[in-house]
Amino acid sequence: MYDYLIIGGGIIGLSMAKAIHKKEISAKIAIIEKENKIASHASGRNSGVLHAGFYYNENSLKAQFAKNGNQELQEYCDTHSLKINKCGKVIVAQNKNEINGLEELKRRGDANGVELYWISEKELAKRFPNIKTTQKALFSPTTATIDPKELCMNIANELIKNDISILTYTKYLKRIGKYSILTTQGKIKYKKLINCAGLYADKIAMDFGFAKNYTIIPFKGIYLKDKKNISGLNTNIYPVPNLKNPFLGVHFTYAIDGSAKIGPTAIPAFWRENYKGFKKFSLDEMINILYNEASLFISNAFDFRSLAIEEIKKYNKNHLLNLAQRLISDTNLKGYDEWTTPGIRAQLLNKTTSELVQDFTIEGDDISIHILNAVSPALTSAFPFTRWIVEKYLY
Repeated sequence: MYDYLIIGGGIIGLSMAKAIHKKEISAKIAIIEKENKIASHASGRNSGVLHAGFYYNENSLKAQFAKNGNQELQEYCDTHSLKINKCGKVIVAQNKNEINGLEELKRRGDANGVELYWISEKELAKRFPNIKTTQKALFSPTTATIDPKELCMNIANELIKNDISILTYTKYLKRIGKYSILTTQGKIKYKKLINCAGLYADKIAMDFGFAKNYTIIPFKGIYLKDKKNISGLNTNIYPVPNLKNPFLGVHFTYAIDGSAKIGPTAIPAFWRENYKGFKKFSLDEMINILYNEASLFISNAFDFRSLAIEEIKKYNKNHLLNLAQRLISDTNLKGYDEWTTPGIRAQLLNKTTSELVQDFTIEGDDISIHILNAVSPALTSAFPFTRWIVEKYLY
C-alpha cells in the first residue's frame, strides 16, 4: 500500500510527488502513468514558455502562483544546468482599440507584483526593429522559454533517487474500493489518491463523486516552426489576448534551441487524444464532446461559434502566417514551413454555466484530491501550486 498514489506523470504529478516528499520524507509515494514515458501529453508538447504572471486576475490561483513559479523554475534550471532562454516577451497593440487591453494587462501585472514595463512605439523600433505596435507596447523581462521534457525528466530522476516509484504502462481503469483502484497492471492500494490525469482528470474524478458540474473540452494546439530562425526572432511576441477566454492568440515563441515558432491554434478536438488522424480514436468520447461542442456552438456561449470558426481557419498555413505578420514588419516568414507535434489542451467546461473555466480547479476530500483544470500557466506555476495543494488538502 502506498501512502500517496498520484495519477499522471506530467509536470503537475511530478511536482506533486516532489512537494509531498519534501513535506514527508518517509512517505511511500508512487506515480502511475498510462504511457511508456512521462510528459507524453500536454507537459511535453507545450511551448515551454515560463509566463511572468500578468495575464491573470489578481484574485485567481493562477495569479497567486505564476510569478513565484516563474522565478523558482528559472532558478531550478540554472541550478540543474537545464536549458533556458531568458529572452523576455513583448506584447503589442495591433490597433488603437487594443490599447485598453494593454492597459488592463499592465494593471493586472502591477496588482500581481510582476515586472512589466511600457515601451513607446519609438523605443520599440530601436530595441526590436522587426516588431510593430500602435503607440506603445509592454515588455516582460522575466518571461523565458525552457525545454519542458528536459525539465520533467530531471524532476523524475530526482524522484527516483528518493525512492519514489514511477510506474509507466499503468493506466487507471476504475475505482474498486475506498482505498484501491484497478489499473492495467492490477490493483493498487493507497491511503490518499491525487488525480493529476490532465485530459482524463474529470472522468477519474467522477468515479470518486467529484466533477459533477464539469467536463473537459479538448483543444488542439499546433505551431509552425522556423527551424533555422530565418526570421531573426530574439524575443517572444504576443498580441493583446481576448481576456474573455483562456487563449492568448497567435504569437511568436523564441525556443531554447534557437528556433522560432508561430502559433498555437486552439482548434476544438473531437476526442481527447485527437492528435493526428484517427489514432487513439474513441467513439464514446467523440459523441460526448461533439454534443458539448454543438451545444456551445448553438448557444454561442463565450462567443464559441466565432472562436471555433476562426481556429479552424488556422489549419491553413497562409492564414496562420497572415495573423502572425500583423505583429511584425518586413520580416521573412518563409522559414516557417514545418508543423510541430500537436498538443491537446485539457480545458475544463462548466456545464452549468456553459463557460470555459479560467482558473485552476481542485475538488476532493480526505481520500482523494482532483486537479481538474491544470492548463497554462500550469507548467510555470507547478512548484508553488503543488506545494499549496499539499498544505491545504493533505496536511
